[in-house]
Amino acid sequence: MKLKKLFLSVLSLFLILTAVKAREAVYTGDRYTISLIYNDSAFPGDAVFVRMRLSAPKGYKKSKTAAVLELRNKKKKIDSTDFFSIKNGINGVELLAGIPLSSLLEAEEYTLVITYSFSGSSPMEFTLPFIIKPKEFIQKTIPVGDKTVNTKNGSSSSRIEQAEKLSSILHTANAADIFQASKFSSPVTARRRIAEFAERIRYTYSGGGSCTKLQQGIDYAIPAGTTVSACADGKVVFAEKQTSTGLNVVIEHLPGLFSFYYHLDALSIKEGQIVKEGDKIGLTEAGESVFSSAFRWEICLNTVPVNPDFFTQDFAFDDKKK
Repeated sequence: MKLKKLFLSVLSLFLILTAVKAREAVYTGDRYTISLIYNDSAFPGDAVFVRMRLSAPKGYKKSKTAAVLELRNKKKKIDSTDFFSIKNGINGVELLAGIPLSSLLEAEEYTLVITYSFSGSSPMEFTLPFIIKPKEFIQKTIPVGDKTVNTKNGSSSSRIEQAEKLSSILHTANAADIFQASKFSSPVTARRRIAEFAERIRYTYSGGGSCTKLQQGIDYAIPAGTTVSACADGKVVFAEKQTSTGLNVVIEHLPGLFSFYYHLDALSIKEGQIVKEGDKIGLTEAGESVFSSAFRWEICLNTVPVNPDFFTQDFAFDDKKK
């Protein structure tokens, strides 16, 4: 179906820059009003979230309301995702959508395109300005031994099976799984970090050769046996021991949004369990000595690793939606 352009003569638009570097937009028409708030800029490795409310007269068909968020660069599609419903009422619906921003994206101007069909109407679309700001990432070179190489590059059947299980989980986004659409908290009280998200790490092997990888989460230097807590409300979808990272836990918070906890010991939860923000999920394992350990925290949105620090802010505009 060919999309109908949303003419400014029909709908009026105004943009308001708020104190928290979020932007509001309001579209007013004869039958309904669209109000939304989103972050109009971000760094590579962060995300862009749009919270949208559609208000309409009583009796609208909420089951036939749908919307898609798309990120474009010079009319080229970069990524897209469906909005999911946070709140349904007799007079409208509140929707949320988020797109991960790869840490490899160029810093420049982009466009957000929202396509929606309200109460079974013909599809309409409008655009919003968006900017990815420049950011310098840390670069490191780390020498490693053959044993470490074998661990990192292992391809045992059990490891492949676990990887396939995780991939299946991350590619499953249930629109009904709404656990927490407000800012997250750190899973540990430790402040000392030994690796930041999206660091460019070059591994040089003692047997020759090298490879470069992107750090997918935040690594903390932390005492062995430290309590690790859930960063937000959610459902435990993975809790197993892996060869190179010990006991691992994955928690789903929103459709397509997951948190990862690596290098754990003595888990306090199990798969399928619903947890609250701050609930104990386990203890950190011992590292090279019984006194220290490296704990890793990751966040994944729509299968893409994103900066966990971004989600400790009001990323879904829960504090401002009222």
